[in-house]
Amino acid sequence: MTACPSCGGGALAQIYVQDDVPVSSCLLFDDAEAARGVERGDIRLAHCGDCGFIFNAAIRQGASEYSERYEETQGFSPTFSSFHKALADDLIERHDLRGREVLEIGCGKGEFLLLLSQLGGNRCTGIDPSAHPQRIVGVEGAERVTLVPEFFSPDLARQHFDAIICKMTLEHIVPTLDFLRVVRAGIVEGSRPLVFFQIPNALRILQDAAYEDIYYEHCSYFTAGSLVRLFEKADFAPLRVLHQYDDQYLTIEATVGDAPPIDLSEDRAEVARLAASLADRVAAKQADWAQRIAAAVRSGRKVAIWGSGSKAVSFLAALPSPDHISVVVDINPNRQGHAMPGTAHAIVAPAALADIRPDLVIVMNAIYRDEIARDLADLGVNADIAALEGE
Repeated sequence: MTACPSCGGGALAQIYVQDDVPVSSCLLFDDAEAARGVERGDIRLAHCGDCGFIFNAAIRQGASEYSERYEETQGFSPTFSSFHKALADDLIERHDLRGREVLEIGCGKGEFLLLLSQLGGNRCTGIDPSAHPQRIVGVEGAERVTLVPEFFSPDLARQHFDAIICKMTLEHIVPTLDFLRVVRAGIVEGSRPLVFFQIPNALRILQDAAYEDIYYEHCSYFTAGSLVRLFEKADFAPLRVLHQYDDQYLTIEATVGDAPPIDLSEDRAEVARLAASLADRVAAKQADWAQRIAAAVRSGRKVAIWGSGSKAVSFLAALPSPDHISVVVDINPNRQGHAMPGTAHAIVAPAALADIRPDLVIVMNAIYRDEIARDLADLGVNADIAALEGE
């Protein structure tokens, strides 16, 4: 790519390279052979000096699979479920979302729409090719929720909605400005819906050299500044930008028409500085983890990782000896019994650790560390716990 897909600028610099990574990190594979044979691609992160946007310039449109085999939900975690409910409560209270029409683009399995239905009596439509409408049958509030297992198209947006929500989806889209303009064009003339987007916080990824959060499906990375600039360019009026979930998530609320400008500090210089040193800092962090794991194995210790999603796929792909990891654990029953894309590690339920007896458990997301420590204690597993962040 020779132009930034967010602002059209040409001041692009390559900042990070990783070759031969799985292009689909949340697919369910039934056997090790299929998991090892996952399609692969390259990552070439480019930084736009004009707007601060970061994207994978080597992305191949359509390479990643989004289908009923895609299993991304975090809803089985009490920590995440508590956050999700608080987020729904907050939007309902501050924007009076009661008995309204809500659209969610990239709704996953529909958990957030169920909350908006249960807590606010809203009528909700969710669009996502990985949606499983049958999963919500009989669940409280499901009678007001319609899940459409398709990719988003302009025709699906051309009706009146009081709120348009898009959570953890924009980062999967390369033509970000084109996408926002399609959403904007679908808003009924004269209406002023709440527009709420949630994405990973790229500033935290840059600051922490969080390479586990850099993977093929995530082709677009925003900081608060670059996100606001994108929304303004797409003719939205940003209302509020927040960092949430231990700074992992970046959220923006916007509408159409006039709105007071939001107070947002300029971050382009900091982003450029962090981007320039990202590759070196990632390499050092990867080497440190490889050494720590190798030392544990040499001393006869058994190592497990907790979490089988995209972070784990990225973490394993960076290890020179991924076979040093004995097993991968996940609380999501829909992922258990399957194999990890790329390395084919078995994904087991937490209860299996009572027999496996790992000596070291590496937590893929530090926000779940306390929750996981309690689960291990309940299982009688006396393992050391380390987390990718904060170690």
